[in-house]
Order: sequence, then C-alpha cells, then structure tokens
Amino acid sequence: MIRISTIFIAICMVLVAASLGLVLYAVAGISGTESAIVALTALTFLILYNAVSMRLRDRSDVGGQIADLSRGTADLARQVAEFGRRLAAIEGRIASSNSTNSDRIQSVVGEINELGGLVRQLATTVSTHEDLLAGNAPAPAPAPIARLEPEAPIDLITPFEERPAPPPLPAPPSRPAPAIQTQAANPVPAVNGRNQTQLLAALRNAIDENRIDIFLQPMVTLPQRKVRFYEAVTRLRDERDQLIAAEEFISIAEASGLIGRIDNMVMLRCVQVLRRLMVRNKDVGVFCNVAASTLGNSTTFAQCLDFLEANRALAPSLVLEFKQSTFRNLGPAETENLAALAQRGFRFSIDHVTDLRIEPRELADRGVRFIKVPATLLLDPRQASASDIHPSDLSDLLGRFGIDLIAERIEGERAVVDLLDYDVRFGQGFLFAPPRPLRPEGASATGGASPNQAQDIQGSNGSAPPSQGATSGATSAPPAQRITGNAALARRI
Repeated sequence: MIRISTIFIAICMVLVAASLGLVLYAVAGISGTESAIVALTALTFLILYNAVSMRLRDRSDVGGQIADLSRGTADLARQVAEFGRRLAAIEGRIASSNSTNSDRIQSVVGEINELGGLVRQLATTVSTHEDLLAGNAPAPAPAPIARLEPEAPIDLITPFEERPAPPPLPAPPSRPAPAIQTQAANPVPAVNGRNQTQLLAALRNAIDENRIDIFLQPMVTLPQRKVRFYEAVTRLRDERDQLIAAEEFISIAEASGLIGRIDNMVMLRCVQVLRRLMVRNKDVGVFCNVAASTLGNSTTFAQCLDFLEANRALAPSLVLEFKQSTFRNLGPAETENLAALAQRGFRFSIDHVTDLRIEPRELADRGVRFIKVPATLLLDPRQASASDIHPSDLSDLLGRFGIDLIAERIEGERAVVDLLDYDVRFGQGFLFAPPRPLRPEGASATGGASPNQAQDIQGSNGSAPPSQGATSGATSAPPAQRITGNAALARRI
C-alpha cells in the first residue's frame, strides 16, 4: 500500500506546480499554455527530486540493516563453533569412558573365568578325595591346578610354565642400592677376584668387542599378571664368557668415562628388541635405563638424541629410566636435555626410589609417566609418618597427574595381596620372573643373524635351556624344584 506521507507529498507538489503556473499567468502576463508548461516542468522537477532523495534514504537504511545482519551472522557462527567444540569434547570423554569401562569389564570377566576354572578343579579334587576316603582307598596325587601366571604377549617370549627353578642366586647385600641404572633386583652374580685395573681392562675389551648382553625382566599387570612392559638389564661378558653384573662395573665405567658408550649400545639393543616385540603386539613397551652422566654430557647426549630422533616413531613404547637422585640433582644442562627428549614424545620413569617424598605435579611436567618403588618401601609402616602422604594413597595421587606406580622387587604372594589393597596396577620381581637373557640366536640377531634364526627372547620360565653366558657362573648341583603361585596353594590344600 502507498504510504499516506507519499500521497501528501504528491498533493503538495501538484499544488506548488499549479500555484507557480497561476502566478506566472496572473502576474507576469504569460499565456495560459506557457504557464501550464512551466507548471508541468516544475512538477516534473519536484517528482525527480523526491524520487532521488527517497532512494538515497532507503539505501542508507538498507546498508545499516545489512551491517546488523552480518554482525548477527558472525556471532551465530562463533556460537555454532563453540557448541561444536564442546560437543566434540563431550564425545571424546564418552568414548574414553566407554573404552576404560570395557577394558575393566574384560579384565573382570577374565578373572572370573579363571577363578571359575580353579573352583571347578578344586571341587573335583575334593570330591575325589571324599570318595576315596569313603571307600578307604589310597588317594592319588591331586590334579595340578593352573597357575595364574602372566601370558606372553607374543611368541617372542616363551610362555610361563612350572619347571625346575634356575640355579639359586645369592641374596643381595645389605648395602644401599648400587648407583647403576641398568641393575634390577637380585642381580646375577659377577665374577669375583678382580681388582679395579683388571675390571677396567675387562670392561674396555667387552665394549670394544660388543660383549654387552641384554636381560629382560617383565612387568605385569596386577592382579591379572599379564606382561605389559619389559625392563632391559645390562650384563657384560669377559673373555671367558663370565657375566659381570652392573653393580661391579658401573662406578668404574662412570669414573673412566665409558658409561656413555655403554648407554648408547644398550639403547641400540633396546630399540632392536622393541621393534621385534612390536611386530606382533603394539601394546608392549621397553624400559631403557640411562645414567645421569650421559644426560649431562653434551657430546654423548647429542649422539643419543640423534639416535632417538631417528626412532621417534617408537617414543610411545620406549620409556627412558632415571634414578630418583638424578631428578633431584638436575642442573641446567640436564634439565634442557630432558626437555628435548620430552618434546620428541619420549616418556620417563624413575627407579631407585629411596623415600616417598614425591612431587607428582613437577614430575608430570617434566614428562615422568612411571615411578618404580620397591614393595618393601611401600609396605613399610614407618613410611606413613616419614612421608607427606600415606603409601596406600600414593597410587591414586600419582594417577591424578597421569603417572603409573610400579611396585618392584616383589618376592612373595603376601606382598601381592597387600599391594592390591594399595591399588597398585603394575608389579615386577622374582615372583613373576627373573631377568632372562636373549637367546643366543636372538642376541646374534642384533649383529645380523638370519631371520629364521631370530627366536628373539628366551621366556621368563620357558623350557628352553639358558644360554652359556647365563649359566657359566652357576654351580653344577641340580636345581631344586620350586612351586609358586596357585600351584603352591593347591599343594597346601
């Protein structure tokens, strides 16, 4: 509809044009025709002026509306993007929660199935004994009950089974833990009767002739006891193929500046072993120990960093392990080198823990994702008063910062039961498996053995005979039979 203001303006323009024509006709004495032409001309001019002014005014109004609409569209786009980001975050949390719950359910179902099998076997054995006792007949030997031992993640590790124990090892000395990153609990005995000069010569020859052996000790999940990681433990062989434990040569290696070469060779072996392990299982990991002097030596660390940079794809599965004292005495150079490793995606672990005064936030910021604490230290009642947190709450505190607690040097089933009350997820120790060397063909595979010879790693309790280097220092007496775990429980029943 035509607006009233437009009609009023049109009438006014007609009156103005007519008035102009009448004035010219009456006052100026112009003829009627000429006055009408002038009036029409004036009316036409007024109409054009009004049309142009209205068009300019409408254009200004439309421009303002378009600008408001653009601002509203931009605000709406930002809100949609924010809602999309929040929705993606919620979906990620839901997927992570579902995956975690699924893993927990699967582990619980597996435990229930194993316990069900054990209960059925126990019930069968008890029923057989009752029948035999009722019939007053001699009872036969009970059927063996399956052990809840860790399963090898791939066929590179032979499965665990009951077999005669290896030659007994001497108890560890009561002195403090040795200053060696590559030493695990209960080390293999070293060759005795050597002075420092002879040991240094043997150490140089072993490094020059590449006689560095890697022993692997598994870390298992609790309570499932499934292998999740392996720790690489270093041993040196002398010219007579006798093993030299790490605690025998580490101090001399650091004093003579040879520890960097040893760490480089161990790191190379760890990467080779990890590549073979990951062929069949992508979830397995290897802990590789690094000495503090290697971290602080710019030349040695540059070589290690170049090697790790070339194998950056293995960063999620290769864990670099340092002593607790190393992290407490970091200098500017060590801190910078540690940050360079963390930037490349490598994770760190802390071992040789002597007390529970731990700052999880600071360690997590430096890239620490694992802390290995001796089981005796966790279960020591005196630690509750000596540390800032009770040991039973340590696993939960570390978990809030993405750090997993590993209990090491576990040697008894009672310790496992107590550690489960502390919510410890991983365990390591002689109860599960001692450090085992690479098979001879696996060790030579690192130097270029053929593929059909690479059987990789000897299982923790496998039936294959140990290598010559692993038994050269053992006594010739026959090993005693050893039954642990649920087999021992069945024997007691």
